[in-house]
Amino acid sequence: MNKVYLKRKISPRVVNGHPWIFNNEVDKIDGEVQGGDIVEVFTYDKKFVGKGYINPKSQILVRLLTRNKGEEINEKFFFDQIAKCWDYRKKLGYTENCRLVFGEADSLPQLIIDKFNDYFVIQTLALGIDIWKPAIVKALNEIFQPKGIYERNDVPVRELEGLPQQKGFLSAPFDTKIVISENGLQFYVDIENGQKTGYFLDQQDNRRAIQHIVKGADVLGAFTYTGTFEIHAACYGAKSVLGLDISANAVDQANKNAELNGVSDKCRFETANAFDVLKQWGKEGRQYDVVMLDPPAFTKSRETIQKAITGYKEINLRGMKLVKPGGFLVTSSCTNLVNPELFLQIIDMAAKDVRRKIRQVTFQTQAGDHPVIRGMDNTEYLKFLIIQVQ
Repeated sequence: MNKVYLKRKISPRVVNGHPWIFNNEVDKIDGEVQGGDIVEVFTYDKKFVGKGYINPKSQILVRLLTRNKGEEINEKFFFDQIAKCWDYRKKLGYTENCRLVFGEADSLPQLIIDKFNDYFVIQTLALGIDIWKPAIVKALNEIFQPKGIYERNDVPVRELEGLPQQKGFLSAPFDTKIVISENGLQFYVDIENGQKTGYFLDQQDNRRAIQHIVKGADVLGAFTYTGTFEIHAACYGAKSVLGLDISANAVDQANKNAELNGVSDKCRFETANAFDVLKQWGKEGRQYDVVMLDPPAFTKSRETIQKAITGYKEINLRGMKLVKPGGFLVTSSCTNLVNPELFLQIIDMAAKDVRRKIRQVTFQTQAGDHPVIRGMDNTEYLKFLIIQVQ
């Protein structure tokens, strides 16, 4: 096995458990390496750090899979790791739908597996993990005997690893439009063409958090996607619910989800640019008891972080203007580049500009099946906040 030696001065991040090793942290590599090879990593003074996969074409040269020198990286390794992931989710109560594998947080860098009851969606986002896709599929078949496995590797980040974007069946073909249950409600999931893996499981616990504030309320939701927050609100006793999304396909599916749950009489969705509509309605003086915002990530790079801050501030300012005095704003951010402290600062700035006093009700991160590892910032990405706007 080829050996990689780190420079004397490297980030303590690696020694403290982070699995990423960047090009500029490596002093030398013994032997010729091919992209995807498993290598052993050592400090400058030859102390063992771990084993992982290497890709000379990537800025992140090595991603570590294990810190155990005696552990072999083979089919059994992936079977054991996925079995551990499943045991962990079961202990937390995530048995029907869950993020079964959350990449670095589960010691399987750049591997995402979402479980939708008996169907599984896989993303292998780096060359080194993509090579082991057959072993991963085999492990899923042995552990779960699933009805179907689908690959959603139609993501641009793969191109940074020299990989093509692709999607398709990793099992016998099946109907990729399925229905799942969440918090006692039902939702259509389009595995093949929906965003990401077809559904945002990371908010499943947060959707329960709105159940008391929406009772008897007039609710507005923006960036609704397929309407999960809004339909939860309707089922939790809201008087009326309106959801807005720029995607006509998402709105169509959201309205079907409302019908599926028997709330289409008081919960409807419209195709609209939420940025423009919220601004216009604020000028018109419209107000709601509860306003819910779940926008997409405004940035994926540090270079555009200021633009993201401006965007989050503006959208939350517009949301607060639409909340009746004493009503509630439910808001989220899904980019890890905006850390929790910064997100709260943005909300405070928006409240100051709109001259409204706010009171925090709850502040949470993603559901527990998306574990947060301390010191690994990219694992803590979702911020979910409910505030009373006075």
